[in-house]
Amino acid sequence: MKIKFKARISSLVDRLDKWRHAHLSEKQFMLILSIPTGLLAGMSAIIIKTLAHYIRDFFFDIVTTGDHYNLIFFILPAIGIFLTIIFCRYILKKDVGHGIPGILYAIKKNKGAVKPYNTYASIITSSLTVGFGGSVGLEGPSVSTGASIGSNIGQLLRLNQKNIVVLIGMGCAAALASIFQAPITGIIFAIEVFMIDISMASLIPIIVSSFVAILTSYFFLGRAFEYTITTSSAFMPSNSLFYVGLGIFVGLISAYFMYVYFKVDKKVKKVKSPWKRFVYGATGLGILIFIFPALYGEGYEAINAALRGDTEILFANEFLSVFRYNTWTILFLTLVIIFLKAFATSFTFAAGGVGGTFAPALFIGSFSGMFFAMLVNSLGIGDLNITNFALVGMGGVIAGMLHAPLTGIFLIAEITNGYSLMVPLMIVSALSYAINRAFFKDSIYTKAVSEKGVKVTHNKDISILNMMTINNLIETNFSTIKPGQTLRDLLPLIASSTRNIFPVVDEKGNFKGHILFDSIRSIIFDEKYYDTSVEDIMSFPDYIISPDDNVEDVVRKFETSGKYNILVIDKGKYLGYISRAIVFTTYQATLKEISDD
Repeated sequence: MKIKFKARISSLVDRLDKWRHAHLSEKQFMLILSIPTGLLAGMSAIIIKTLAHYIRDFFFDIVTTGDHYNLIFFILPAIGIFLTIIFCRYILKKDVGHGIPGILYAIKKNKGAVKPYNTYASIITSSLTVGFGGSVGLEGPSVSTGASIGSNIGQLLRLNQKNIVVLIGMGCAAALASIFQAPITGIIFAIEVFMIDISMASLIPIIVSSFVAILTSYFFLGRAFEYTITTSSAFMPSNSLFYVGLGIFVGLISAYFMYVYFKVDKKVKKVKSPWKRFVYGATGLGILIFIFPALYGEGYEAINAALRGDTEILFANEFLSVFRYNTWTILFLTLVIIFLKAFATSFTFAAGGVGGTFAPALFIGSFSGMFFAMLVNSLGIGDLNITNFALVGMGGVIAGMLHAPLTGIFLIAEITNGYSLMVPLMIVSALSYAINRAFFKDSIYTKAVSEKGVKVTHNKDISILNMMTINNLIETNFSTIKPGQTLRDLLPLIASSTRNIFPVVDEKGNFKGHILFDSIRSIIFDEKYYDTSVEDIMSFPDYIISPDDNVEDVVRKFETSGKYNILVIDKGKYLGYISRAIVFTTYQATLKEISDD
């Protein structure tokens, strides 16, 4: 039955392929595909959001009406993460991951191909994690689900790499536009984070996809803003220096968050047992939420409180309530919760939860902005609007952590329904991005990819080189000779070979050296040298390539060495050579494949 179904799908795709080649141009077809992609990606974001919020509201009512308020807060996140692990290990039997880094890796190394299970796995796992109180967000899983939908549509229709990547951009933009009801932000996020190159041919379908997704969101959710705050006062140029200070502050905070996040991740990876990781992470998370219930879940209620300048959220735990009337204690606790949010998010991931870092970035951004404004006002050196600074702080942390300053700027502009804070957003986002880059060359998304040897960049040359793989560049049509043989044995190989390099390889495949034709040119016609051992005339190359190298490193070796062929070995085993010519030819073919005509 399954085989027959696949055959029918394949036949249908064949007929569709013939029809569209006969009646539609590539640009027209991509424009048509933007509609179902936007609809499906937008729907997936709505499902994630609705499901997680349903779980949260169901248990939140129980928690807040029970006698053991804080104790249940301690337990619930562990239950959600436990269910997530069970689903991944025993039902799905695959690692879901945190989404966006996986999509970026697929773009760079797998020609945009994403496994089909990614179109639904994050919906279930992130809803369980966040719904039960895991201190992460839904935006990352929503975006990765939308991108996966785009990729799988492209794979199903047998599109080329260029169009699959555009479909990934469509799904990404649509998902973010739907979840925030911010269409411009979705488009910019797709360009800043996912796209290699942008042109009108790819931009128009992404715009349409984002437009369809936000209409879908309006239809099912209405004008349901997560943040009900709008800017309460216009930008005052006299506060420019304070915004400079805020930019520096949130830049450092964003770097701190990433430092903790990567440090905890590194520590956790040393623990082999997933159940030990669950116990450690869930216990740490439970303790933090027990002390500060504001760290529970996505934290949108806490963010909205910070945007209003309402500090009561800090004192949800009764034993802290005695400090609510002291300004300096309030400031201290605000700073503490900023620092602890990084650990709460890291512990959620460490325990095995699935989610994103977008919402945590907004959380620490809003509290950082509130803290900064309250501190300045308390010191009597300014009279700052807390709402404005909290909003701008959110944009600044997004710019820093995601290395996406335009996303930070336009997200806040759209969710506040106005552009009156555009200038301070530009100041703070630019500074935060620059400061974070001073500490981290990669964003919180791209670092995981770079650790696999893949560089994510908007530099087209480097992007294309990273799409190329070492194994596809290796040439093996070199005649080999064994140790112990002589120049006499080599002569027939020279006569029949089109190459001027002759690797010396033993019976086990170990590389011993190579003989360059130019180095023996003067003796090949002199019979007195014919009994010379190959060991006496071979040399070991100064430059070698490993299969684990990336192609950017290979190009650098060619530039440094001036060589035309460089040896490839794996743990001493001979694999072949890579030539300048094959690198250039493959680069040209890849460029043609991903670029618009």
